[in-house]
Amino acid sequence: MSEIIENPRGGCVLAGINSVLGAIDRVCPVYHAGPGCCMQSTASDQGQSGNKNSSFVSSVSIPSTNMLEREVVFGGTKKLQSTIQGALDIIDADAYFILTGCTAGIIGDDIKSIGEGFKKKGYPVYPIDTPGFAGDSNLGYEVVWNAMIDQVIEEGVPKEEGLVNVFGIIPYHDPFWSGNLEEIARLLKKLGLRVNTFFTEHQGIETIRKSSGAVLNLIIHPWIFKGPAGRFEEKFGVPFLRYPGLPIGSSDTRRFILEVAHALKLDDRLVNRVIEEEEDYVYHYLAQAIGALSWKKFAVVGDASSAVGITRYLANDYSFTPVLVVISELVFRQEDKDRILRELTDLEYARPPKVVFSPDQHEINKALLDEEDITLIIGSSNEEEISSLKEVQCIAAAFPIKDRLIFNRAYAGYRGSLTLIEDLYDNL
Repeated sequence: MSEIIENPRGGCVLAGINSVLGAIDRVCPVYHAGPGCCMQSTASDQGQSGNKNSSFVSSVSIPSTNMLEREVVFGGTKKLQSTIQGALDIIDADAYFILTGCTAGIIGDDIKSIGEGFKKKGYPVYPIDTPGFAGDSNLGYEVVWNAMIDQVIEEGVPKEEGLVNVFGIIPYHDPFWSGNLEEIARLLKKLGLRVNTFFTEHQGIETIRKSSGAVLNLIIHPWIFKGPAGRFEEKFGVPFLRYPGLPIGSSDTRRFILEVAHALKLDDRLVNRVIEEEEDYVYHYLAQAIGALSWKKFAVVGDASSAVGITRYLANDYSFTPVLVVISELVFRQEDKDRILRELTDLEYARPPKVVFSPDQHEINKALLDEEDITLIIGSSNEEEISSLKEVQCIAAAFPIKDRLIFNRAYAGYRGSLTLIEDLYDNL
């Protein structure tokens, strides 16, 4: 390797695929991988996301071929066939996805033909031939949706007026994914829309199959999902709108709602009424705690979507001063970096913060140590040590979060912003 990353945030692409599938109701992954891959790939993402795992199958309960030397030498397709059949016999799932670990990827077992064999027998078995070494867990999100576009989502589904698909809030890579999706869906439903989140309200494989009937794909993320969005539009005729970061608080959530309303040509009176009701709700509570939190100079360390949303909210709506933002995931395309920088520098009431792109914990710690004026660090569990060294307040608000339990807490939207302020106060 040409570069070593200290304490990377997340696992391999297999871990990302496993986390996305684990968040879909009644879906069963089937691993064609070595012993330990099920547990380790679950631990690397789900295990560091607020201490919750898939409620259907996860970790050591995932069916796996547990490939050993025999399969490496002679091939593991027969063992994979028997493992899939065992999963079909024992686990009552709506869909089964064959996933490859590094070992299967190296020896080149043909999982596609095996999946086709089961599909010809009427079983919903879908192969995803992307071994773990192909990338990180962020890539897993896109790999899953590419597989859905190619194998699961149906063509020719009639368009349903007001139906939207929400993408970009990544299960487990965002520890608050359940609550964030619920808050986004709540707001969109107030606008009269129907919402496919795919990961909440027991939505499952049938929702995914019919998702080509949507009139708009909403991508809530600064850079993820570019490829799948284009393929979705080309194959199913569904255009997309990218909102470049998690909308948190009144200013950005109002902007989000207005952009959605413009794209779908929604009734202005309804849109304005929803905004007025939501802003009245949130400011009613904020008015009860004026002065509870003193002015802070803050740093944010996190994935791009969380970092953008938190920075913009605290700078634009709460009058804190952003000093440093560290994007702690690998972002390769310059157009994506430019989009992130625009969101972090186009602030209403604050000077732009210094922005660093680095997934390396050593570089992150150095960037934080170099900024002497910081009085608050908003990051992950990884930043708690450096905050103790600097003797400043710290809140774990981005992946990985290892020391708190998170079910449906949200930071997104109007109501999620109140939760963020509560968490800041609790960590004074």
